Amino acid sequence: MKLFQREQRSLFGEILDWMLTPILLLWPVTLVLTWLVAQGIAGKPFDRALEYNVGALAQLITVQKNEVHFVLPQPARELLRADDADTVYYQVMGPSGEFFSGEKGLPFPPDDERAPVGEVRLRDAQLRGQDLKVAYMWVRVDLPGGPLALVQVAETMDKRSVLATEIVKGVMLPQFVILPLAVLLVWLALAQAIKPLNHLEERIRARNPEDLSPLDVEAVPLEVVPLVSSVNDLLMRLKDSIATQKRFLADAAHQLKTPLAGLRMQADLAQRQDASAEELKQSLRHIGRSSIRATHTVNQLLALARAESSAAVLAHLPCNLARLTMDVVRDCVPRAVEKQIDIGYEGAEPETDGVVLMGNATLLQEMVRNLVDNAINYTLPRTGKAAMITARVLVDPFSKALVLQVEDTGPGIAPAERELVFQPFYRALGNEADGSGLGLPIVLEIAKQHRATVSVEDSRPGQTPPGACFTVRFRGVDF
Repeated sequence: MKLFQREQRSLFGEILDWMLTPILLLWPVTLVLTWLVAQGIAGKPFDRALEYNVGALAQLITVQKNEVHFVLPQPARELLRADDADTVYYQVMGPSGEFFSGEKGLPFPPDDERAPVGEVRLRDAQLRGQDLKVAYMWVRVDLPGGPLALVQVAETMDKRSVLATEIVKGVMLPQFVILPLAVLLVWLALAQAIKPLNHLEERIRARNPEDLSPLDVEAVPLEVVPLVSSVNDLLMRLKDSIATQKRFLADAAHQLKTPLAGLRMQADLAQRQDASAEELKQSLRHIGRSSIRATHTVNQLLALARAESSAAVLAHLPCNLARLTMDVVRDCVPRAVEKQIDIGYEGAEPETDGVVLMGNATLLQEMVRNLVDNAINYTLPRTGKAAMITARVLVDPFSKALVLQVEDTGPGIAPAERELVFQPFYRALGNEADGSGLGLPIVLEIAKQHRATVSVEDSRPGQTPPGACFTVRFRGVDF
């Protein structure tokens, strides 16, 4: 139940709802319970009066000459009738059921409620449509055989209802003043209790935008510590992310500086007046290579940025990894043939069960292409030995894992550098192959978005060169 509806949820309002709702719901329950208790309290003195009157009338039953007599003095009769609010009835019945005095229509006690002799009992009854409270007693008459006479005194319920109403008014009316006061006190207490949150908000607002240091958890209430700890964790991750972006931009600027400087130098050389036609062609060739390198670096930067930002944008649909890999290998055949490299695909066919996974086809194709391009860049033909690159897709029905492998016969990657090669712009030492150092970071980022892991090991352990085998393992694939 929401007493205070708001378009946007408020912690203050939520707590206020949960504190005031029980109070306002219990108030009518308290009213009903008070009325019931008041009814019982209001009836007790009147019940005692009825019991006393029954006992007094019973003493007026006498036996004279073996006959039962009942004589009610006029003052006693007037005393029974002296009630402004209720009507009082009495009845005296002889041992043989003969009527002595009082109201003939007053109902007899039920047979199953026959009370012991001399004990006053109370019961509810009705007379001419009026509710009555009746006190009655069986009286033993001093005659042979000890017959019993019945004495009853009854009255209507108006006084009891009036008294119960007065009790309820006396109890509940002050609550109409107490209840608003209680609501106000709860409001003020809650406003005071959440002041530490306001102070925390003020401290956060007063911070310098560049200040990403953790918040002080000692200065907040214990219940807010988990929230502040989560914010501190977010600040630390944000700080690391910003540092990574700054380092990435610095590395990108450094990587672009070299081809751009080469372009400028070659352009200056080409503009010399004494430059020959051969020198001019040489400068143009250098300009072309530098522009290609710069274009490749920019494209890789864009691909990495797209991979990092597309997790929450691009939808994941069923993708056939075998078909994607075969398409990439087919596209890379001309470049591999140009470098005298034997490239091929082996493993699961597109129709094999288990080669379909939920993912983004564009990103997955980019990941496979970067792995194959990386293998082509670092695999060089050797005298007497063929250079080979093999891409394969494997299905493990037992572990429900889908595996992509790209292996080559290149120089391999030293164990100490196998984690470093996945950092942006890092390139293994001793390699003269052309590249931007962004292909493997793109592979790692796309794999993370598809809940996959990437590892690298020697493709030919114990041989020289050892080659490299990159493995991407997708987990939780539904076959």
